[in-house]
Amino acid sequence: MRIPLLDLTRQHRQVSSAVSARVATVFETQQFVLGKTVEDFEEAFKSAFGFNHAVGMSSGTDAQLAILMALGIGRGDAVITSPYTFFATAGCIDRLGAEPVFVDIRRDTMHLDASKLEEYLATQCRHDASGNLVTARGNRVRVVIPVHLFGSVCPMDEILEIADRFQLEVVEDAAQAVGAMYPSRKGPLPSGAIAGSAYFSFFPTKNLGGAGDGGLVACEDAAFAENLRNIRNHGMTRTYHHESVGGNFRLDALQAAVLHAKLPFLAGWNEARKHNADLYRDGFHDLVASGAVILPTEPYAGSGLQGHHTYHQYVIRAKDRDALKAHLATQEIGHAVYYPQPLHLQPCFASLGHKPGDFPESERAARESLALPIYPELEASELSQVVEAITEFYRQA
Repeated sequence: MRIPLLDLTRQHRQVSSAVSARVATVFETQQFVLGKTVEDFEEAFKSAFGFNHAVGMSSGTDAQLAILMALGIGRGDAVITSPYTFFATAGCIDRLGAEPVFVDIRRDTMHLDASKLEEYLATQCRHDASGNLVTARGNRVRVVIPVHLFGSVCPMDEILEIADRFQLEVVEDAAQAVGAMYPSRKGPLPSGAIAGSAYFSFFPTKNLGGAGDGGLVACEDAAFAENLRNIRNHGMTRTYHHESVGGNFRLDALQAAVLHAKLPFLAGWNEARKHNADLYRDGFHDLVASGAVILPTEPYAGSGLQGHHTYHQYVIRAKDRDALKAHLATQEIGHAVYYPQPLHLQPCFASLGHKPGDFPESERAARESLALPIYPELEASELSQVVEAITEFYRQA
């Protein structure tokens, strides 16, 4: 039986009536750009997670870009992030003329390594004549973007403490972690509410996905949120009056309607993903003991928090990964590699001067990681089939 990596048709059967009703309202009003439908979704999303402000954007990429623009990031600046993430995280930095600076990940969680962040700032940066912390290239270090990869939150307490000490802004990349909880020193907080601002993606494959591109910024400050609203609409403060150069980053009303309809299902979907992850953990017990596979780490499992991991992807580390991929393909079992080439080795970033070996944990993750089906609608029998296929591969090896 074929098992795809993701099957959104199963989700659609569950939500089709709710989605159709909200989409029909958009066509009745014929207000397709911004307007009440977008405002209603922003309010619902803000209320669901306790954010101060929520600003809908045309994509997760544009949400990140808008935040960096609002912070005034540009030429002469540097922004730190992980080399093991989706391209847009570093791409947006480069688009604004700033220097992308990479800090390696932890082997266990694949999150930005806070100790390596501190080491980089303390040993590889210097203060210029004006007292600004600058990179070896002379660019001022302004922002850190930790990526909440695959559905769990980075060690934000440590990162925020380091950033505060070095006077840096922190922007959460929460594109893959909608609904994930973090046991902060201040108490439990959802992804997106830990630093001053964060961005989310609603690409269709996300835990909360639209019918196309969509994104959102969550932030604490009202003036910052208002600036983002202007930036997403060509920098307009009122019609045809432009205080700044923004972009066309508006969230379509149709996407807002789809997302608003799906939002009440999100908590249940995240619980189902976690349940599927638990079934995998049981099924892979012997392979873990033999060292053939390493399962995803749940860094906050002991916190007692529901939603400490939302499993946007279920990514294992696999011995003989590429041969296993070929085996799964013959079994018609969906799988994917996130990400096969770390960002520091991408041709478009060659000018940064990085070489293989510079970020060994990111490179190791790229060689070993393999994503398996985890979506909420999977049947237990399908999960068992995935486990059996992988067990068979290592049994024959």
